[in-house]
Amino acid sequence: MDERRFAEKICGEIVLSENSGETMKKWRHIFSVTQTELAKKLDISPSVISDYEANRRSPGVSFLRRFVKALIDIDKERGEKILSRFVDLLDLPPAVIDIVEYSRSVEIDEFCRAIDGVRLNEFERDVNGHTIIDSLGAIMRFSSYDFYRLFGLTTERALIFTKVTTGRSPMVAVRVSSLKPSTVVLHGVSKVDEIALKIANVEKIPLIKTDLEVSQIVENLRRNFI
Repeated sequence: MDERRFAEKICGEIVLSENSGETMKKWRHIFSVTQTELAKKLDISPSVISDYEANRRSPGVSFLRRFVKALIDIDKERGEKILSRFVDLLDLPPAVIDIVEYSRSVEIDEFCRAIDGVRLNEFERDVNGHTIIDSLGAIMRFSSYDFYRLFGLTTERALIFTKVTTGRSPMVAVRVSSLKPSTVVLHGVSKVDEIALKIANVEKIPLIKTDLEVSQIVENLRRNFI
């Protein structure tokens, strides 16, 4: 049942996307599958995959089913790494306010504009999704495994920490974690702690601060990037 729900989610996102090729490419990257691997599984030429991802071909229902099944089958052969992450997302802790994957890769400046953010360093990373976290709730309730689950289906995402005082605690958590986000956003912070900024620079993670209302952040990010 979880496998079917996952397949339906991927198919639905591709069908509803304004750029189906970019969304297909995004999911292939989430599964860490090359065009050659996918083409071999589908018994087609890699150039056909390239054509779909470049929107030179439009995927029909039959091909989408084969495309998604091939990704999931490859994942199952590798130990269900991505499928297990999806199952984790079905029962997230209450401190998670919002978690989504984007339909395309978003450059850091475009992402920053969407949340009325101020960049605190100059590292460049793409953002493929976001997780918004109630920092106080996370501190009180999160285990190390819960922190791992914040990364959804890809680590190339923004972790947006709300109710932040200085930003030190979220950045220390990022520092000690084996998984690193592509971007960290500190919401509501008046003055960013020097240690937090140093950690971001050591890890080469773009650091942003914003005072935009959380509900507006959710609305803007979902409207622009899903």
